[in-house]
Amino acid sequence: MNTASSPSRWLLPVLFLGVLMAAMDIAIVGPALPAIREALATNDRLVAWVFTAYLLLNLVGTPIMAKLADRFGRRPIYILDVLLFVLGSLIAAMAPSIFWLILGRAVQGFGSGGIFPVAAAVIGDVVPEERRGRTLGLIGAVFGLAFLVGPIIGGILLRFSWRWIFWGPLPLAVVLVPAAWKVLPTTRAAQPKPWDGVGTLLMAAALASWTLGLNQLDAQRPLQSLTQGSAGGVILLGLGLAFALLRWERNVPDPVFPLSSVRHPLARLTLWLSFGAGVLEGGAAFLPTLLVVALDIAPHTASFMLVPVALSLAAGAPLFGFLLDRIGPRRVMVMGTSMLVVGLALLGWVPLSQVSFYPAAVLTGLGLSALLGAPVRYLMLLVSSPQERASTQALISVVTKIGQMLSAAVIGAVAASFGGGSAGYTSAYRLLAVLAIGLVLLAFRVPQRRASPPTA
Repeated sequence: MNTASSPSRWLLPVLFLGVLMAAMDIAIVGPALPAIREALATNDRLVAWVFTAYLLLNLVGTPIMAKLADRFGRRPIYILDVLLFVLGSLIAAMAPSIFWLILGRAVQGFGSGGIFPVAAAVIGDVVPEERRGRTLGLIGAVFGLAFLVGPIIGGILLRFSWRWIFWGPLPLAVVLVPAAWKVLPTTRAAQPKPWDGVGTLLMAAALASWTLGLNQLDAQRPLQSLTQGSAGGVILLGLGLAFALLRWERNVPDPVFPLSSVRHPLARLTLWLSFGAGVLEGGAAFLPTLLVVALDIAPHTASFMLVPVALSLAAGAPLFGFLLDRIGPRRVMVMGTSMLVVGLALLGWVPLSQVSFYPAAVLTGLGLSALLGAPVRYLMLLVSSPQERASTQALISVVTKIGQMLSAAVIGAVAASFGGGSAGYTSAYRLLAVLAIGLVLLAFRVPQRRASPPTA
């Protein structure tokens, strides 16, 4: 691998700005959906594809863009991701119909998929290991910041037009692209091997099948929707394609799936922790529903009560990143997963009130920041070979997102089986607390310092 010698002082702001641009888009579009539906004279089913198209192409684009970054360099692919995101934003901003808007969102999703994995790989390339945790933590804090600031900015822009939401990334890109060209390293494979086209198609088809299948599950009747609708068949197709992908990748010179790094026991442990984090993060999405049914409050009040979760995510990411460098990954992971157990237990076993909710919200947010942000990416960097750093970071993102999608079906099933309402959702959070205990046990298997050194 060709690597940069030392990081520029502008490197972190460039990575921060790119991740913020992509992360804020997730939080800023939701409030605009009613206005979009009315302006484009469409229906709820098509409007839902504004999110689905983004999610689908984001999931597919994440490993593809990361692999391109490993082969052809961090700098050109990071800039390509930003330009694709802006192109999608422009298509969406000028969309004359809902179909053009969905196309723009798909392009946005494909471009944004590589931004965060490539940013994490750059940190692995140029930041010394003793400062890697705090750097990853600062980048991870962007997501909490985006979910705090995004809805506010979206509400302001909606006073003018929903189209202004999609014009927003343009001035950021004008600054970001030349800055990225100047400061990002050109880390790339010294002699790229033939592109694994078959593996790329198999992986894209498998991820698309899982996304479409899991999104078709009825959260209230997931088992019934598996057998009576098309969701079950599509999910099985995805599993079959994944099996075919793994068999194919064993026989190609440069697999699109990072097999050599994933064979390391710590890499597999990290992926299990990432999947569990995705499941628990998906559970956090049901907190407004729990508040509405348990406290009999308005939905907008319940959404406002989630601010402590976002604040905890934003504050916890740099905090745990700093602690990674000071006390090591095992203690940080055990601390974070233990906070999740306590926070989810408060939601599941203590009668819900505003007094009990806020401590639970803070502990849940802090615990998630210890799993979703710097620690798992730090662990994967320890065992990833330099030529697979971006690809393994992308794998963390993919596994986490699959966990999030699966979580919706699991929580809906548990809530429905216990009669719905407050009793149903508190039962679901009891299950999540038990799953969090499993993550604590996994966290004790994390090494206290670094694992075996990565090979070039």
